[in-house]
Amino acid sequence: MSKPRTRELGVPLDGTPGPLNALTDVPGVEVGHVTLISDPPARGAVRTGVTAIHPRGRDASDAVYASYFRMNGAGELTGTAWIEEAGVLEGPVAFTNTLAVGTAHSALVRWWVDRGHDPAREFPLPVVGETWDGYLNDIGALAVEPAHVLAALREARPGPVPEGSVGGGTGTSAFGFKGGIGTASRTVRTGSAEYRLGVLVQANHGDRGQLRICGRTVPAPPAREEAPTGEQGSVLVLVGTDAPLDAHDLARLARRAPLGLARTGSVAGDLSGDLVLAFATGRVPPRARDPGRLAEGLGHSALDPFFSATVEATEEAVLNALVAAETMVGYRGHRVEALSHETVRRSFRTPR
Repeated sequence: MSKPRTRELGVPLDGTPGPLNALTDVPGVEVGHVTLISDPPARGAVRTGVTAIHPRGRDASDAVYASYFRMNGAGELTGTAWIEEAGVLEGPVAFTNTLAVGTAHSALVRWWVDRGHDPAREFPLPVVGETWDGYLNDIGALAVEPAHVLAALREARPGPVPEGSVGGGTGTSAFGFKGGIGTASRTVRTGSAEYRLGVLVQANHGDRGQLRICGRTVPAPPAREEAPTGEQGSVLVLVGTDAPLDAHDLARLARRAPLGLARTGSVAGDLSGDLVLAFATGRVPPRARDPGRLAEGLGHSALDPFFSATVEATEEAVLNALVAAETMVGYRGHRVEALSHETVRRSFRTPR
């Protein structure tokens, strides 16, 4: 039986989703997860994983225009210095836990070399993002191995994206509830053209009292134990579109994603890494192999619908992560409750 998503609980979210309401509504995008859940006798509970995203698919060689925005810097997203400098992203992106960044980085280099690239002539700067999952996961066990990252890259697919306690979001918490991976999309129309814009988040941020769903507080019983509080986690936001946007346009887009986080109640606390990466597949950067495929970009005045779509899809992706996640018991017996579907339904059965 499939899990309901936020809209199916009666929440009146803004905007028109794409067919899958996922980042993979952007043509070519593929997403893969490896989820690690075990209780090895020599260590504590393993509750972690890796999520891999191919902006143009596993077999594509062209770069994409990209940009990066740091709302708050208590986190890591590698490769962003070059993205800011050159405005391009080459290769896949991986999301995992804080102590697995080096492992994932090395695995992305291995993926790149194994596909025929020459490190003596080309310039790989892998992009890996992290959030800390050490409340539910024995993060010091270093459970993520290169083979797990390579499997996520290899198994990435278009189509529906599993959400909740999967991949890099396996052991995360958000707003005092079980967090994880969430995604959403919007159909964007400007003039006579129609585009897709999608968002994927790894949600591990927020305090229970902050959570808002369409402006409403969410009543919840006291937690059975003290869950992570005070914005001591982080959130990774990946925005993708098939529109012909360049790096400057995408920088403007990336700066709107935190507005979607704010709709859910986030305040980007001192110890929260709120990091955004945005990419567009509608144009091929000039240094790609076929510069003749460059298309005309959109004018600045055409970006407003993309700004709205980014805010809306970011908000919904966070909520979808919460709705999809299930109660989890992990490291040292720590328990984090899932957001109650019935509580959400009941909240929106009654008028404001």
